[in-house]
Amino acid sequence: MKQWFINTPERSLAQAYEAAQKIRNIEIEHFNCQIIAATSVNETPNVMSYWQSILTQNLTIIKLRLAEFQSSRSLLEISNPVLLIKLQFIDEVIDKYQQQTVIISNINKQSISQPKPIRIDSEIYQNTSNLINPSSNQSIGFLPSSIGRTINRITTDFSPQAEADFIRNYHISQNRTRTSIRFLILLMVIPLLTRQLSKEFLVSPIVERVRSQQITPVFINSEMEEEAFKELKIFEEKLKFQTLLKKAPILSSEEIERNIKEKAIEIAQEFRWKSKDAISNVFADLISLVAFAVVVVNGKKEIAAIKSFIDEIIFGLSDSAKAFVIILFTDIFVGFHSPHGWEVILEGLAEHLGVAANESLIFLFIATFPVILDTVVKYWIFRYLSRLSPSALATYKEINE
Repeated sequence: MKQWFINTPERSLAQAYEAAQKIRNIEIEHFNCQIIAATSVNETPNVMSYWQSILTQNLTIIKLRLAEFQSSRSLLEISNPVLLIKLQFIDEVIDKYQQQTVIISNINKQSISQPKPIRIDSEIYQNTSNLINPSSNQSIGFLPSSIGRTINRITTDFSPQAEADFIRNYHISQNRTRTSIRFLILLMVIPLLTRQLSKEFLVSPIVERVRSQQITPVFINSEMEEEAFKELKIFEEKLKFQTLLKKAPILSSEEIERNIKEKAIEIAQEFRWKSKDAISNVFADLISLVAFAVVVVNGKKEIAAIKSFIDEIIFGLSDSAKAFVIILFTDIFVGFHSPHGWEVILEGLAEHLGVAANESLIFLFIATFPVILDTVVKYWIFRYLSRLSPSALATYKEINE
């Protein structure tokens, strides 16, 4: 914990620096080295909404991590010249969007004070033309203005409010993490507990009562019947084998038949219970799905917290970790050995529900679903990963090759 606390400033600044690099890469690759705005490129509203969401997310990460850096920096004695370089780069990236916010706020104030729409449109046009080249309004001094802002920002680290801001942000993150973990546990525990209780005290007694009042077959599918016959045949052969080796007393044909009959009754009782358990599993699983849906419907705020929590974890991973997770997921579900895993899963599901495992349907599923899943993953990598994290995509290609 002491080592983690000592490394907090450098870690926070590194995360803010990474988010600033993502914004700069998007500007270079998709907005001709200009700001991420509709005035920089000619894109559709949906595309601009996508880029604006990424911009907002990275700016939020920068803001939170810089606040954490400032608060922890005021408590520790650190001397590292690399920090100034990173802070200067971060200020150069976010300064343009701070100017954009000021310009938009000025436009809103002027639009409220001006009654004539023609003059408002002209002023908006003039302000947006300045927004395309935000550096045109900056004054040129002896030193870059970002260095002065960085020095001023560092001096504010010693403010009495710095520690309070850090503690407040820490409590917010802590509450979000607790809420997310608590809701994830509820999503797992409530359906499982509902299924077990409903099966033991509701579904199983009803199924047992219905099957006892009617003449029902012992086996609910042909696979169970074949398994029972095979078990009975093995018992009969084992009994004869032990008799021939004189490891058991010599039995007459009537005694052998009586032992086989007792074993058949025992096997029938066992498979009758398996049939009842399979039927109970179907209804109990349906009830657990209903319980899961109720929890999800009543936990919209918690789902939003989980989404934010997962996004923070994913964006906090390094490029190599992201590539490792993608490769691990694809190799398990759509890799060379994945058909054997899918076959085990489908056969286990069929046995759980009391359905005979159809090999043709299983092989058809294995021949289609992993292929579709592989196509979706490749499309996601091509469509989104190349924009969200180009360095992670390059790492993924290198590891995959």
